[in-house]
Amino acid sequence: MSQQQNLRTAPSPRGVRRPSRTGRLLSAAGLAVAAGLALPAPAAQAAPTPTPTPTPTPVTSTVRCSVPDLVRAIHRANSTPEADTVRLARKCTYELVTADPDSPADGLPVITTEITIEGDGATITRAASAPDFRILRVGPGTGVLTLNRTTISGGRATDCPEFPGQGVCGGGIYSQGRLTVNHSRVVHNAARTSAADLFAEGGGIDSDGTATVNDTEISHNSATYSGPTPSSAEGGGIANDGTLTLNRTRVTDNTIAVTDDNGSFAFGSGHAAFGLTKIDHSTISGNHARAVGGTALAALATGSPLPGQETTLTVTDSTISRNTTSAPKGTAVGGGVGTNFPVTLVRTRVVDNTAAAAGGTARGGGIHIGRTGEVTLKDSTVRGNTAHAPGGTARGGGMSNATGGIARTDRSHITGNTAEAPDGGTSQGGGVFNAVGSTTLTKGNVTDNRAADGGGIFEESGTVTLNGTPVRDNHPDNCAPTGSVPGCTG
Repeated sequence: MSQQQNLRTAPSPRGVRRPSRTGRLLSAAGLAVAAGLALPAPAAQAAPTPTPTPTPTPVTSTVRCSVPDLVRAIHRANSTPEADTVRLARKCTYELVTADPDSPADGLPVITTEITIEGDGATITRAASAPDFRILRVGPGTGVLTLNRTTISGGRATDCPEFPGQGVCGGGIYSQGRLTVNHSRVVHNAARTSAADLFAEGGGIDSDGTATVNDTEISHNSATYSGPTPSSAEGGGIANDGTLTLNRTRVTDNTIAVTDDNGSFAFGSGHAAFGLTKIDHSTISGNHARAVGGTALAALATGSPLPGQETTLTVTDSTISRNTTSAPKGTAVGGGVGTNFPVTLVRTRVVDNTAAAAGGTARGGGIHIGRTGEVTLKDSTVRGNTAHAPGGTARGGGMSNATGGIARTDRSHITGNTAEAPDGGTSQGGGVFNAVGSTTLTKGNVTDNRAADGGGIFEESGTVTLNGTPVRDNHPDNCAPTGSVPGCTG
């Protein structure tokens, strides 16, 4: 968790949903006046049938390949309570050269009602010569956006409406409402700040409401903090403070970076999760975090939630691979996954990730579990990961549980990982490093891992329990210190 996260206060008041329109039944009573006449009592009549409330009819607007037409279509959709569809011109590029006059941090009008944008292969992008602004914002409360088959690119965040004056959020898309993204691309967007004490979050997408992302590419986005005081950059590809679901989505080649040598945090180069998060059949790959002299944490990282919410991450049938967490002269933890909160990986591969810290400390090339973290692996693989610290300290090539967390594996395999510290450094626990916390390995194996000491498992303190899990063929030894792990020999 970055220092900036500690500064977050409760969210600003959410907008109130606009009530749907209802019909109004008007009734009138008739009077009969008779002068000097006695009239018979009127016959009983059935009560009038109420007029049914009409169902709002969805409205579809077809937009020419014209930015002014697109802006007008969104304004029209916002002005009606019906669910509207804005259909873009096929494969058109809508190039935004100015920000929205009513919301200068956004390129298009803020989405305030229920709108679907049907892209049909179209792109909405910020012109290279334009001032900085994000592309799309979904407002709180009544804002609902479904984005289909659209590319969002070139956005540059300049504010963070949920945390005003504290950071910049959501370079491509920022949502305080409900967001669904289908079969789309969110690429080459950025959240960047050089202002002291601000944080940068969600280079591609930042969701503080509820979001679902399906069959989408989130790539080559960035979150960067370059200010003079310690702060953080979080979620190069995507960040969420609200509930988020990723299905069949590729979070690849995103970056986060912070100012050198001032103790800042680079957190979640692919995805920073601060809320309830589910990832299914997705790939988080090739993302990079850099914090020279600071702390760099994982491609997929969890952080402190907003008050009244929770951070829980579940990853199923997914791959977390080829990510790099780099902190020369600092601390690099979790090349693939890093957490201080509950994380469950089911049928998931954590492979070929690297935590690197020349002259510093590298922990958990594949997975790092923090002091209050709790990681469960089921039918999963941790393979080919590296903790690399020339002249420093490398611990836990596959998995590091170094400060008091809880790790459990069930039918999972930790194999072919390396902790290395050339140039006179210290390397321990090629497969697993454990200190203070507890690690229980059930019905899996720990094989062919390498470190200078404890090639398979190094237990500095805490407990490591083996339940039907052989530890064998590790180099130069299986477990260290000798006798520290019951049932492990050689």
